[in-house]
Amino acid sequence: MTTTAAYGHDEHLGNPVDLVEQFVTANDWAFDRRNDEELAAEAPGQWCNYSLYFAWREDMGAIHFTCAFDMKVPEAKRSAICELLAVINEKLWLGHFGLWEDEGVPMFRHTSLLRGGVGLSSEQVEDLVDLAVSECERFYPAFQFVIWGGKTAQEAVAASLLETVGEA
Repeated sequence: MTTTAAYGHDEHLGNPVDLVEQFVTANDWAFDRRNDEELAAEAPGQWCNYSLYFAWREDMGAIHFTCAFDMKVPEAKRSAICELLAVINEKLWLGHFGLWEDEGVPMFRHTSLLRGGVGLSSEQVEDLVDLAVSECERFYPAFQFVIWGGKTAQEAVAASLLETVGEA
């Protein structure tokens, strides 16, 4: 996924959600600025649209970010999905996948600490969203294989990470 960075390079704002708002506006994505500390947006992907959510906690100096799939995990498949989450999370360098238990929605999550006056840069926002959507795109088929294909976590990850070689 390639996003635009034409929204204020090297600009460090006091509230990082202001910078996130500039980013989603520059990408022309639908969003809802719920209050000074929260923003929800929708980003397009190959498999589905992803629900992005940013929350700023000034007292912790941290911004929390989630990228949720447009997918519900049926109750009967939740234990299998939890196994899949463990297998997938072993493969990640940053962030992790989790399951929003109340809604049954899988999501990528990451929290960044911003204490020390450095703030959040436009490059960090872009990298975080690109990373999240890329990882969601990479593992979306694995979730489908477990939920609808009856595959085990290991089989689903192996199948979803197959690289196509050559041309048809």
